[in-house]
Amino acid sequence: MELSFLQLLWFILIIVLWIGYVTLEGFGLGTGMLLKVLPKNDKERRLMLNTIGPHWDGNEVWLLTAGGATFAAFPQWYATMFSGMYFALVAVLLCLIVRICAIEWRGKVNSAKWRNTWDWIHCVAAWVVSLLWGVAFANLVQGMKIEVGHYEGANFVAADPTAIDAALQAGDRHFLTGGFFSLLTPFTILGGLVVLTLFLNHGVLWTALKTRGDIRERALKLAVKTGLISTALTAIWALWAQFAYSVTGLSWIALVIAALLLIGALALVTKGNEKGAFFVHFAALAVCVVFIFMTTGFNALKSSIDPAYHLTLVQASATQPTHIVMVIAAVIFVPIVLAYTIWAYIKFSRRISVDNLPDKPAGLDFANVREFETAR
Repeated sequence: MELSFLQLLWFILIIVLWIGYVTLEGFGLGTGMLLKVLPKNDKERRLMLNTIGPHWDGNEVWLLTAGGATFAAFPQWYATMFSGMYFALVAVLLCLIVRICAIEWRGKVNSAKWRNTWDWIHCVAAWVVSLLWGVAFANLVQGMKIEVGHYEGANFVAADPTAIDAALQAGDRHFLTGGFFSLLTPFTILGGLVVLTLFLNHGVLWTALKTRGDIRERALKLAVKTGLISTALTAIWALWAQFAYSVTGLSWIALVIAALLLIGALALVTKGNEKGAFFVHFAALAVCVVFIFMTTGFNALKSSIDPAYHLTLVQASATQPTHIVMVIAAVIFVPIVLAYTIWAYIKFSRRISVDNLPDKPAGLDFANVREFETAR
C-alpha cells in the first residue's frame, strides 16, 4: 500500500511536535544541567531557575502532545516503540517527575541544605534525561532489533521475511526482541552524548540571553567551549548516521543545513552576540530533528535485523477517519497553543539579574513546617 496524504501529513506534524519539544525544552534541560556548574551562589541559582520558570511546564506539553499524536495517528508505532523502550522511557519519566518536584519544592522551605539537595536532584535528572533522549533518537536512526512474528508461550516465532504482508494479515505483529541492552551501542551512546552537549550549549546560550551581569559574561565564555564540543560531536555522529544508517540521500540536505547553522551559532557567540547565537542554535536543533526522521525514510521504526521487518508508516497507521478527526482537532487547538506560547515568551522576554531578586529566599522555616505556620 502507498502512503496516503493524511499519513504523510501526520508524520510531518509529529516531527513538528518533536521539534517544539527539543528546541524549547532543550534549553530548559540545559539550564538544569548548569545549575551546579555555572552559578557561584544560591542567588544566581535562583536567577537561572527564574529564567525558565514561566516556560518549563508549557514546554513539557510538546512532549505529551507528540506522544499522544503518535498513539492516535500511528498506534503500532507507539506500541512497538514504547514497549521496546519501556525501561528507558520509564527512567525518562521518573527523571522528569523528580525534576518537576525539584523546581516546585525548592523554594518551599527556607533552608540552604533543602535547596542544595533539590538543586543536585534537578541537575542530575537533567543530565540523565538529556542522555537518554539522545540514545532514544539514535536508535530511531540506527534501527532496533525488531522482528515480525508472534509468541507461542514464552517463545518468539519470527515470520518469514519474504512474506511479511501475509504474516501481518494473519495476526503477527512487530516486536523489539533484542531487549533493553540491545539499545546501547557505540553509535547510540555517542548519540546520547550529542544530544546532551547540544542541550547543554542551548542552556548556556539561554542563560546568556536572559541574564545581565557577571553570570552572563561567564555564560558567554562557557558557550564557546560547549559550542565547540557539541558541534564536533554532532559532526562525527551525523556523518556516521548518514553513511551507515540513512536510507535516503535526501537526509544530506538536513545534515548540511544543520552543520552550517551550528557553525554559525558558534561564530556568533565568539563575537558576543548571544541573541543571534541562541536563535541560530534553535534553528539548528530543529533541523537536527528533521535529519533524524529523514534518515528513517518513511519507516516509523527501522529493524537492524532485516529491512523486511521495518515498521512502515502505512503498517503503523490508524484509519483514515481517525486522521480526519485529528486534523480537525489540530486545526482548532494548535493555533491556540502556538499563540499562547508566543505570548508567554514575549511577555517574559526581558533580561533579569540578581538585583531583581530579594536577598532573603522564600519558604517556611523548618521550625514552622510541622505547625503549618506562615513564614515570617
